[in-house]
Amino acid sequence: MGTGKPGRGDTCPTCDADLRVCRNCKFFEQAVYNECAEPQAERVVDKERANFCDYFVFGGEGQRAAASQQDEALKKLNALFGGS
Repeated sequence: MGTGKPGRGDTCPTCDADLRVCRNCKFFEQAVYNECAEPQAERVVDKERANFCDYFVFGGEGQRAAASQQDEALKKLNALFGGS
């Protein structure tokens, strides 16, 4: 895994979560079409499962933190308004 591009089967040694997932990619962007800022990438439905995307590049820590904050805010809003 020294290339900066983990394989589809690579997992976190601590929590065993998949590493090569859209949410870990620098191109992951919830505000754009298909949640991917790379226009040539094929659509990936499950953004939290390992995939074969050729454009995958690890994103920065700040990006993951921002995505986590957005997810937490959405959960709170859904709980408040009874959404799913």
